[in-house]
Amino acid sequence: MSGDVRADGGDPAERLAAAREELQAAEESVKATGEERVADAADAYRTATDLLDRYVDTATGTGDFAAYVEFQDRFLGLVDDLGDDVPAADAFEEAAELLDKRRLSEDDFERARELLEPAREMLAKLERRDAAEESLRAAESDARRRLKSVEERIEELERLRAFGKADLDAPTERLREPIEAYDEGIREDFQTYRSSASAREVLSFVARTTSYPLVEFRQPPTELREYVETTDAGEEPITKLLEYADYSSSKLDHYVDDPGLLRTRVAVHRTYLERLDADPLVVGWPPPSADRLRHRASELVSVVGRFADEGTVAALRRVRDLPRTTDYERLRTAATARTELSDDARERLQSGAVESELAERRAERERLREALD
Repeated sequence: MSGDVRADGGDPAERLAAAREELQAAEESVKATGEERVADAADAYRTATDLLDRYVDTATGTGDFAAYVEFQDRFLGLVDDLGDDVPAADAFEEAAELLDKRRLSEDDFERARELLEPAREMLAKLERRDAAEESLRAAESDARRRLKSVEERIEELERLRAFGKADLDAPTERLREPIEAYDEGIREDFQTYRSSASAREVLSFVARTTSYPLVEFRQPPTELREYVETTDAGEEPITKLLEYADYSSSKLDHYVDDPGLLRTRVAVHRTYLERLDADPLVVGWPPPSADRLRHRASELVSVVGRFADEGTVAALRRVRDLPRTTDYERLRTAATARTELSDDARERLQSGAVESELAERRAERERLREALD
């Protein structure tokens, strides 16, 4: 997000205020004449112009006499039914007088339209109000979107400013070394597990992780899970099933009872099986907040203990204890700052550009909130 209020140069708060003013003016214009009177005139105008459109070809010249009579009855009847207090009543009367004759021409129809223009102004009042309401809705929606964007940017800037206060010389290796030891260990252990255990066991393990919300494995497709649970092929490792999926039907016939079923259950889910890795089990760098690390590591201990080496589980416990055994948040902030602060970001922090933009965004946030309120 740049320093400009918006890429198109407009200010959503100003547009919102302008939209409210326009709606108020449009409503006052209708109110000055009277809501019901304006509506009656607008309805009569719509009906009158609709009649002119429908009968201009059939009721003019020496055309269809029945159409001529029908048009006159309907048009003159419309005018007769108008109340005396309907705005532009005189315009309807003049149009009716013009059209009340034995023969009509297209010029008569065109002249009638001109005479009805004062009534068109009543319809324009309603159209202006409708357009103003739509513009106000659009302006409010745009202002809300902008407010959300500004609030997100403020969070980014505040986070960036916090990084500016980080101790970049802090000994972050106190966190990195135990976390990397665990992450490397769990990746190796899971790869071994995936390659040696049966597909049935591995997918069952993945399915059981749904009990641990901070261990976010993508769950296996139902038909794939059913296949490995109900066929002998499910006793093979995932790597072997993927190998089978590349076999020709004649070759595959020597290894599984139903080659076609394997293709429809395994081959179509090749991407899922190939991407199944230890990513949901690693801690990563920079590390999460202390609270999240404690809770997630506690879940991970229960999960990885099902297959991981004892040394890996022990490494995970050391990671879990880091918030207690180290100055965790200071080290984490330093680690995050080192990872995420670009040279440009550091320069903006040092020059005061971050503080300047933060003040601008906070002021804009208040303008938008006031405008929306």
